[in-house]
Amino acid sequence: MHDPTPDTSLGSFAAVLAGELPGAWTSAYHRDRGGLSTHHVLTDAVWDMNEVAEALAKHPVDHCAVLQRHDGTRLFVTEQPGNAEGYLIAALAPDDVPTDAFRGVREPDGIAVDADPFSAAENITFDLLPRYYVAAHQVFKNAEHLTRESSAPELLVMTWSDGALVVDKPDRADITRVLTDHGFVLDTARAVLVLPGDDTARQAASVRATGERLSALGIDTVLRHPQTRPALDTTPVTPPATSSAPPARRR
Repeated sequence: MHDPTPDTSLGSFAAVLAGELPGAWTSAYHRDRGGLSTHHVLTDAVWDMNEVAEALAKHPVDHCAVLQRHDGTRLFVTEQPGNAEGYLIAALAPDDVPTDAFRGVREPDGIAVDADPFSAAENITFDLLPRYYVAAHQVFKNAEHLTRESSAPELLVMTWSDGALVVDKPDRADITRVLTDHGFVLDTARAVLVLPGDDTARQAASVRATGERLSALGIDTVLRHPQTRPALDTTPVTPPATSSAPPARRR
């Protein structure tokens, strides 16, 4: 049976609340350090753009509590500002994903609860946590997509031009060195490197050797033919319109 008059101090409230939430939660109370507060590390991670964020922007946090579940889900607990009774509770954003993963994801805004950990646990379970799950799922999905993009191999394109192979001058000095080591010559006027085709056997050997060394650097080599473009100042000839004699008039 619940204690009808539970201790509603922040630390005790958070400890009781942790025991009422679904799953295995721990509670950590972050007390006032007498002006040496480092609570901004936590408040910066509060995943809210509504009531909780507004309160944190207007009122410094002297002490707070963090609830954490075994899967890494975290909840931030602080007192409501002013003379209001009760607490503000918000999810903390996952800290192991890139910032870009949060783009386009709606924040699972926090909630204000009464100073009763039992009713607060119900509000969190049926309101805050479901919204957090939706947002966190999208963030982790975005993070996986970003990881796949970042792990994709870099491409170096060699384009055929009148028997020679042309490569845009790379930004990386190590790639440029690989190319010049295997016969590519820098054309400073066009900012490209060119591998002449006067000796096709040597050219082919250079391409193979270059590809092997670039592959060791995590770079794939692609050979492409230039896109065909219509000649400049050339207008397609339009076939003459078929002329027809006017119909004979009848009197």
